[in-house]
Amino acid sequence: MNIVRICGLAALMVVLVVVVCSAAVGIFERDADVGDTPKTGAIEFNADTGAYRVTGGGANIWAKVDAFHFAWRQISGDVVVTADVKFFGTGAVDHRKAVLMIRQNLDRNAAYADVALHGDGLTSLQFRPSAGAETEEQRSTLNMPARIRIARWGNQFTMYAAKEGEELAPTGPVTVVLQDPVYVGIGVCSHDANTLETAMFSNVRIETASTVYFFK
Repeated sequence: MNIVRICGLAALMVVLVVVVCSAAVGIFERDADVGDTPKTGAIEFNADTGAYRVTGGGANIWAKVDAFHFAWRQISGDVVVTADVKFFGTGAVDHRKAVLMIRQNLDRNAAYADVALHGDGLTSLQFRPSAGAETEEQRSTLNMPARIRIARWGNQFTMYAAKEGEELAPTGPVTVVLQDPVYVGIGVCSHDANTLETAMFSNVRIETASTVYFFK
């Protein structure tokens, strides 16, 4: 019986879907493409500015399955993720997405909640309440915010968004039951499987009850 080792976990060769992970980058433990991504995504970290340039493909983060590039660290308990986010270029599809995500695992149909900033400025609290379920959303009244945040308190997830220099405004909460540890991070989906899109995440902070992850 052949065994391969991926991200430190043993997996049988008969497994059909494999997530190939890179090394740690900035405050994140790993990054990888999740789901069906014909175009390979990537992440670049600027140690001088603490900013992350994330490039991703994939058809969507929506419906019953997702496809995108994701950088994460595993965390247990309540957590708050905040970042300033902006896209590069005009984009091929209005609904390309840059996300702050809290996810059960790296399966393409995993339960999750995220704050998704779309290329046209739409900002929504997306969530899949259980593995393989349809994604739902609540939309922010703000268009193209400069700063976004997702907060997990128990099984409750709340989105926050703000224009530059303004106070963060909440949307939600919604309920998603996730088992610890969860995958917490940033990601990009191009909304076109044959295209790559790029977004910049700066001033990224991951805060738990005991630790603040912040590169400065």
